[in-house]
Amino acid sequence: MPLEEFAITFKGDISPERTVALAGLAEDAGFDYGWFYDSHVLWKDPYPQMTQLLENTDRMKTGTLVTNPKVRDVSVTASSFAGLNQLSGGRAELGIGRGDSSLRMLGEEPVPWHEFEEQVDYIRELHRGEAIEHPDTGREIELTWTDTELVTWVAAYGPKMLELAGRIADGVILQISDPYLVGWFVDQIREGARKHGRDPDEIRVMSCAPVWLSEDEEEARDRLRWFLAMVGNHVADLVDTHHKGDQLPEELTNYIEGRKGEGAEGGYDYTEHAEQDADHLEWIPDPMIDRFCVLGTPEEHVAKLEELEDRGVDQFNVYLMSGEEARHVETYGREVIPAFTDGKQYAEAGIDS
Repeated sequence: MPLEEFAITFKGDISPERTVALAGLAEDAGFDYGWFYDSHVLWKDPYPQMTQLLENTDRMKTGTLVTNPKVRDVSVTASSFAGLNQLSGGRAELGIGRGDSSLRMLGEEPVPWHEFEEQVDYIRELHRGEAIEHPDTGREIELTWTDTELVTWVAAYGPKMLELAGRIADGVILQISDPYLVGWFVDQIREGARKHGRDPDEIRVMSCAPVWLSEDEEEARDRLRWFLAMVGNHVADLVDTHHKGDQLPEELTNYIEGRKGEGAEGGYDYTEHAEQDADHLEWIPDPMIDRFCVLGTPEEHVAKLEELEDRGVDQFNVYLMSGEEARHVETYGREVIPAFTDGKQYAEAGIDS
Protein backbone atom coordinates (compact mmCIF):
# COMPACT_ATOMS: atom_id res chain seq x y z
CA MET A 1 0.00 0.00 0.00
CA PRO A 2 1.22 3.55 -0.62
CA LEU A 3 2.35 5.87 2.14
CA GLU A 4 -0.65 8.16 2.42
CA GLU A 5 -1.19 8.70 6.16
CA PHE A 6 0.82 10.97 8.43
CA ALA A 7 0.71 11.22 12.19
CA ILE A 8 2.24 13.05 15.12
CA THR A 9 2.85 11.73 18.62
CA PHE A 10 2.67 14.20 21.49
CA LYS A 11 4.99 14.06 24.46
CA GLY A 12 2.89 13.64 27.56
CA ASP A 13 4.06 16.70 29.49
CA ILE A 14 2.91 19.52 27.20
CA SER A 15 0.14 21.85 28.32
CA PRO A 16 -3.51 21.38 27.29
CA GLU A 17 -3.33 24.67 25.38
CA ARG A 18 -0.26 23.49 23.49
CA THR A 19 -1.94 20.18 22.67
CA VAL A 20 -4.94 21.96 21.14
CA ALA A 21 -2.76 24.38 19.18
CA LEU A 22 -0.51 21.67 17.74
CA ALA A 23 -3.45 19.40 16.94
CA GLY A 24 -5.13 22.20 15.00
CA LEU A 25 -1.91 23.04 13.21
CA ALA A 26 -1.34 19.38 12.33
CA GLU A 27 -4.87 18.88 11.02
CA ASP A 28 -4.54 21.94 8.80
CA ALA A 29 -1.16 20.69 7.60
CA GLY A 30 -2.63 17.38 6.43
CA PHE A 31 -1.78 15.06 9.32
CA ASP A 32 -4.30 12.27 9.89
CA TYR A 33 -3.54 11.07 13.45
CA GLY A 34 -2.50 12.46 16.80
CA TRP A 35 -1.18 9.69 19.04
CA PHE A 36 -0.37 9.86 22.78
CA TYR A 37 2.09 7.92 24.90
CA ASP A 38 0.58 5.92 27.75
CA SER A 39 3.09 6.06 30.60
CA HIS A 40 1.07 7.31 33.54
CA VAL A 41 3.91 7.87 36.04
CA LEU A 42 6.23 9.73 33.67
CA TRP A 43 3.57 11.73 31.87
CA LYS A 44 -0.07 12.73 32.01
CA ASP A 45 -2.74 10.10 31.45
CA PRO A 46 -3.51 9.98 27.70
CA TYR A 47 -7.29 9.63 27.86
CA PRO A 48 -8.11 13.24 28.78
CA GLN A 49 -5.62 14.35 26.11
CA MET A 50 -7.25 12.14 23.48
CA THR A 51 -10.65 13.52 24.42
CA GLN A 52 -9.30 17.04 24.09
CA LEU A 53 -7.91 16.33 20.63
CA LEU A 54 -11.17 14.78 19.43
CA GLU A 55 -13.18 17.74 20.68
CA ASN A 56 -10.90 20.27 18.99
CA THR A 57 -10.38 18.65 15.58
CA ASP A 58 -12.77 17.66 12.83
CA ARG A 59 -11.18 14.62 11.20
CA MET A 60 -7.98 13.64 13.03
CA LYS A 61 -7.94 10.24 14.65
CA THR A 62 -6.26 9.48 17.95
CA GLY A 63 -5.11 6.61 20.11
CA THR A 64 -2.59 5.27 22.59
CA LEU A 65 0.96 4.72 21.39
CA VAL A 66 1.05 2.49 23.20
CA THR A 67 -0.95 1.18 26.12
CA ASN A 68 -0.53 -2.32 27.55
CA PRO A 69 -2.94 -4.93 28.96
CA LYS A 70 -1.50 -4.90 32.48
CA VAL A 71 -1.67 -1.36 33.90
CA ARG A 72 -5.41 -1.08 33.17
CA ASP A 73 -7.95 -3.86 33.40
CA VAL A 74 -9.12 -5.00 29.96
CA SER A 75 -12.65 -3.84 30.78
CA VAL A 76 -11.40 -0.33 31.56
CA THR A 77 -9.51 -0.05 28.26
CA ALA A 78 -12.45 -1.39 26.27
CA SER A 79 -14.91 0.95 27.98
CA SER A 80 -12.64 3.97 27.57
CA PHE A 81 -12.19 3.41 23.84
CA ALA A 82 -15.86 2.65 23.29
CA GLY A 83 -16.71 5.95 24.99
CA LEU A 84 -14.16 7.85 22.87
CA ASN A 85 -15.55 6.29 19.70
CA GLN A 86 -19.12 7.20 20.57
CA LEU A 87 -17.95 10.74 21.32
CA SER A 88 -16.11 11.08 18.01
CA GLY A 89 -17.93 8.90 15.53
CA GLY A 90 -15.20 6.26 15.46
CA ARG A 91 -11.99 8.30 15.51
CA ALA A 92 -10.23 6.43 18.36
CA GLU A 93 -7.92 3.48 17.63
CA LEU A 94 -6.07 1.24 20.06
CA GLY A 95 -2.29 1.09 19.97
CA ILE A 96 -1.09 -1.63 22.34
CA GLY A 97 2.11 -3.47 23.19
CA ARG A 98 3.65 -5.59 25.92
CA GLY A 99 4.49 -2.50 28.00
CA ASP A 100 7.72 -0.68 28.75
CA SER A 101 8.11 2.50 30.79
CA SER A 102 4.63 2.47 32.33
CA LEU A 103 5.31 -0.97 33.81
CA ARG A 104 9.00 -0.57 34.59
CA MET A 105 8.29 2.62 36.55
CA LEU A 106 6.17 0.40 38.81
CA GLY A 107 8.90 -2.21 39.09
CA GLU A 108 7.02 -4.66 36.86
CA GLU A 109 7.98 -6.52 33.69
CA PRO A 110 6.30 -6.37 30.26
CA VAL A 111 3.43 -8.76 29.57
CA PRO A 112 4.70 -12.09 28.15
CA TRP A 113 3.93 -12.40 24.46
CA HIS A 114 1.98 -15.63 24.98
CA GLU A 115 -0.47 -13.85 27.34
CA PHE A 116 -0.74 -10.72 25.21
CA GLU A 117 -3.04 -12.08 22.49
CA GLU A 118 -5.72 -13.24 24.92
CA GLN A 119 -5.79 -9.84 26.63
CA VAL A 120 -6.17 -8.00 23.31
CA ASP A 121 -8.99 -10.35 22.31
CA TYR A 122 -10.85 -9.51 25.54
CA ILE A 123 -10.59 -5.78 24.84
CA ARG A 124 -11.85 -6.12 21.27
CA GLU A 125 -14.68 -8.48 22.22
CA LEU A 126 -15.90 -6.12 24.94
CA HIS A 127 -15.74 -3.17 22.51
CA ARG A 128 -17.98 -5.18 20.15
CA GLY A 129 -20.50 -5.64 22.96
CA GLU A 130 -19.75 -9.33 23.41
CA ALA A 131 -19.77 -10.99 26.81
CA ILE A 132 -16.50 -12.38 28.15
CA GLU A 133 -15.43 -14.32 31.19
CA HIS A 134 -13.16 -11.94 33.08
CA PRO A 135 -9.62 -13.37 33.05
CA ASP A 136 -9.02 -12.69 36.77
CA THR A 137 -12.39 -13.21 38.42
CA GLY A 138 -14.17 -15.61 36.07
CA ARG A 139 -17.26 -13.39 36.23
CA GLU A 140 -19.13 -12.84 32.96
CA ILE A 141 -19.08 -9.17 31.95
CA GLU A 142 -20.46 -7.27 28.98
CA LEU A 143 -20.55 -3.66 27.76
CA THR A 144 -24.17 -3.54 26.66
CA TRP A 145 -23.98 -0.05 25.18
CA THR A 146 -21.36 -0.59 22.46
CA ASP A 147 -21.31 -2.81 19.37
CA THR A 148 -18.49 -1.58 17.12
CA GLU A 149 -15.13 -2.95 16.04
CA LEU A 150 -12.03 -1.45 17.64
CA VAL A 151 -9.23 -0.80 15.16
CA THR A 152 -6.16 -2.28 16.85
CA TRP A 153 -2.47 -1.58 16.22
CA VAL A 154 0.12 -3.88 17.79
CA ALA A 155 3.64 -2.68 18.63
CA ALA A 156 6.26 -5.30 17.79
CA TYR A 157 9.99 -5.89 17.30
CA GLY A 158 10.79 -9.55 17.90
CA PRO A 159 9.82 -12.57 15.75
CA LYS A 160 7.15 -13.87 18.14
CA MET A 161 5.34 -10.53 18.44
CA LEU A 162 5.70 -9.84 14.70
CA GLU A 163 4.07 -13.17 13.90
CA LEU A 164 1.35 -12.49 16.47
CA ALA A 165 0.75 -9.07 14.89
CA GLY A 166 0.41 -10.74 11.50
CA ARG A 167 -2.21 -13.02 13.04
CA ILE A 168 -4.38 -10.49 14.90
CA ALA A 169 -3.55 -6.84 14.17
CA ASP A 170 -5.27 -4.30 11.93
CA GLY A 171 -1.98 -2.40 11.93
CA VAL A 172 1.56 -2.84 13.22
CA ILE A 173 3.61 -0.16 15.01
CA LEU A 174 7.33 -0.18 14.17
CA GLN A 175 9.26 2.27 16.32
CA ILE A 176 12.06 2.76 13.80
CA SER A 177 12.64 4.27 10.34
CA ASP A 178 15.61 2.28 9.07
CA PRO A 179 14.44 1.02 5.64
CA TYR A 180 16.36 -2.26 5.78
CA LEU A 181 15.03 -3.20 9.21
CA VAL A 182 11.51 -2.03 8.40
CA GLY A 183 11.64 -4.34 5.39
CA TRP A 184 12.76 -7.22 7.65
CA PHE A 185 9.94 -6.49 10.10
CA VAL A 186 7.34 -6.29 7.31
CA ASP A 187 8.50 -9.62 5.87
CA GLN A 188 8.02 -11.22 9.31
CA ILE A 189 4.55 -9.70 9.65
CA ARG A 190 3.47 -10.85 6.20
CA GLU A 191 4.82 -14.34 6.80
CA GLY A 192 2.85 -14.48 10.05
CA ALA A 193 -0.30 -13.33 8.28
CA ARG A 194 0.02 -15.99 5.57
CA LYS A 195 0.78 -18.67 8.15
CA HIS A 196 -2.52 -17.93 9.88
CA GLY A 197 -4.64 -17.60 6.74
CA ARG A 198 -4.77 -13.82 6.48
CA ASP A 199 -4.18 -11.56 3.51
CA PRO A 200 -0.98 -9.62 4.35
CA ASP A 201 -2.30 -6.60 2.48
CA GLU A 202 -5.01 -6.21 5.14
CA ILE A 203 -2.39 -5.17 7.71
CA ARG A 204 -1.30 -1.54 7.83
CA VAL A 205 2.27 -0.65 8.77
CA MET A 206 3.27 2.42 10.78
CA SER A 207 6.85 3.64 11.05
CA CYS A 208 7.50 5.95 14.03
CA ALA A 209 10.56 8.16 14.51
CA PRO A 210 11.58 11.68 15.49
CA VAL A 211 12.56 14.02 12.66
CA TRP A 212 14.78 17.07 12.34
CA LEU A 213 14.75 19.48 9.40
CA SER A 214 18.18 21.07 9.04
CA GLU A 215 21.29 20.98 6.87
CA ASP A 216 23.34 20.86 10.08
CA GLU A 217 23.89 17.12 10.64
CA GLU A 218 25.57 17.59 14.03
CA GLU A 219 22.64 19.60 15.36
CA ALA A 220 20.18 17.07 13.99
CA ARG A 221 21.96 14.14 15.61
CA ASP A 222 22.12 15.90 18.96
CA ARG A 223 18.37 16.53 18.79
CA LEU A 224 17.53 12.92 17.89
CA ARG A 225 20.06 10.91 19.91
CA TRP A 226 17.51 10.18 22.67
CA PHE A 227 15.48 7.99 20.31
CA LEU A 228 18.30 5.52 19.80
CA ALA A 229 18.60 5.02 23.56
CA MET A 230 14.88 4.32 23.79
CA VAL A 231 14.94 1.86 20.88
CA GLY A 232 18.09 0.27 22.29
CA ASN A 233 16.18 -0.43 25.46
CA HIS A 234 13.61 -2.48 23.55
CA VAL A 235 16.32 -4.24 21.57
CA ALA A 236 18.19 -5.18 24.76
CA ASP A 237 15.00 -6.77 26.05
CA LEU A 238 14.70 -8.73 22.80
CA VAL A 239 18.30 -9.91 22.97
CA ASP A 240 17.71 -11.12 26.53
CA THR A 241 14.63 -13.11 25.52
CA HIS A 242 15.79 -14.48 22.15
CA HIS A 243 18.81 -16.52 23.21
CA LYS A 244 21.15 -13.54 23.12
CA GLY A 245 19.94 -12.32 19.77
CA ASP A 246 19.20 -15.50 17.80
CA GLN A 247 16.62 -14.82 15.03
CA LEU A 248 17.32 -11.07 15.15
CA PRO A 249 19.19 -9.28 12.35
CA GLU A 250 22.67 -8.02 13.23
CA GLU A 251 21.68 -4.61 11.86
CA LEU A 252 19.26 -4.36 14.80
CA THR A 253 21.39 -5.78 17.58
CA ASN A 254 24.95 -4.66 16.87
CA TYR A 255 24.47 -1.06 17.90
CA ILE A 256 23.55 -1.88 21.53
CA GLU A 257 27.00 -3.29 22.28
CA GLY A 258 28.04 0.01 23.86
CA ARG A 259 25.22 0.07 26.41
CA LYS A 260 26.23 -0.11 30.07
CA GLY A 261 24.97 -2.83 32.33
CA GLU A 262 22.96 -5.98 31.71
CA GLY A 263 19.36 -6.51 30.68
CA ALA A 264 16.75 -4.17 29.30
CA GLU A 265 17.36 -1.51 31.96
CA GLY A 266 21.16 -1.65 31.86
CA GLY A 267 22.44 1.92 31.83
CA TYR A 268 18.99 3.36 31.09
CA ASP A 269 17.27 5.78 33.46
CA TYR A 270 13.52 5.56 32.94
CA THR A 271 12.97 8.85 34.74
CA GLU A 272 14.69 10.42 31.70
CA HIS A 273 12.72 8.40 29.13
CA ALA A 274 12.62 10.22 25.75
CA GLU A 275 14.59 13.18 27.11
CA GLN A 276 17.10 14.98 24.84
CA ASP A 277 19.53 15.77 27.64
CA ALA A 278 19.41 12.40 29.41
CA ASP A 279 22.63 11.03 30.92
CA HIS A 280 22.41 7.68 29.12
CA LEU A 281 23.10 8.83 25.54
CA GLU A 282 26.90 8.75 25.28
CA TRP A 283 27.12 5.33 23.66
CA ILE A 284 24.88 6.13 20.67
CA PRO A 285 26.85 5.93 17.36
CA ASP A 286 26.10 8.71 14.85
CA PRO A 287 25.49 6.42 11.84
CA MET A 288 22.65 4.70 13.69
CA ILE A 289 20.92 8.04 14.25
CA ASP A 290 20.98 8.63 10.49
CA ARG A 291 19.47 5.20 9.91
CA PHE A 292 16.84 5.05 12.65
CA CYS A 293 15.60 8.68 12.40
CA VAL A 294 14.76 11.11 9.58
CA LEU A 295 16.98 14.17 9.25
CA GLY A 296 18.21 16.66 6.67
CA THR A 297 16.45 18.89 4.16
CA PRO A 298 12.79 18.43 3.18
CA GLU A 299 13.98 16.72 0.00
CA GLU A 300 16.01 14.26 2.06
CA HIS A 301 12.99 13.57 4.25
CA VAL A 302 10.89 12.81 1.18
CA ALA A 303 13.58 10.49 -0.17
CA LYS A 304 13.82 8.57 3.14
CA LEU A 305 10.05 8.23 3.36
CA GLU A 306 9.91 6.96 -0.21
CA GLU A 307 12.32 4.20 0.84
CA LEU A 308 10.04 3.34 3.74
CA GLU A 309 7.04 3.33 1.41
CA ASP A 310 8.86 0.84 -0.82
CA ARG A 311 9.33 -1.41 2.25
CA GLY A 312 5.61 -1.44 3.00
CA VAL A 313 4.99 1.58 5.27
CA ASP A 314 1.65 3.32 4.78
CA GLN A 315 1.65 5.60 7.87
CA PHE A 316 4.60 7.70 9.04
CA ASN A 317 4.38 8.95 12.60
CA VAL A 318 6.50 11.95 13.63
CA TYR A 319 7.57 11.85 17.28
CA LEU A 320 7.26 15.48 18.37
CA MET A 321 9.76 15.33 21.20
CA SER A 322 12.87 16.97 19.76
CA GLY A 323 11.85 20.65 19.90
CA GLU A 324 10.52 23.21 17.43
CA GLU A 325 7.35 21.19 17.01
CA ALA A 326 5.36 23.80 15.11
CA ARG A 327 8.15 24.41 12.59
CA HIS A 328 8.34 20.73 11.77
CA VAL A 329 4.57 20.30 11.50
CA GLU A 330 4.33 23.35 9.23
CA THR A 331 7.21 22.30 7.00
CA TYR A 332 5.91 18.76 6.67
CA GLY A 333 2.56 20.21 5.65
CA ARG A 334 4.09 22.40 2.96
CA GLU A 335 7.01 20.33 1.65
CA VAL A 336 6.78 16.67 2.65
CA ILE A 337 3.17 15.46 2.96
CA PRO A 338 2.08 16.76 -0.48
CA ALA A 339 4.71 14.51 -2.10
CA PHE A 340 2.68 11.50 -0.92
CA THR A 341 -0.95 12.58 -0.67
CA ASP A 342 -1.86 14.24 -3.97
CA GLY A 343 -1.27 17.73 -2.65
CA LYS A 344 -3.05 18.06 0.67
CA GLN A 345 -2.89 21.77 1.26
CA TYR A 346 -1.24 23.42 4.22
CA ALA A 347 -3.23 26.23 5.85
CA GLU A 348 -1.95 28.77 8.35
CA ALA A 349 -2.99 28.08 11.92
CA GLY A 350 -1.05 30.76 13.79
CA ILE A 351 1.26 29.14 16.35
CA ASP A 352 4.86 29.94 17.19
CA SER A 353 7.51 27.21 17.24
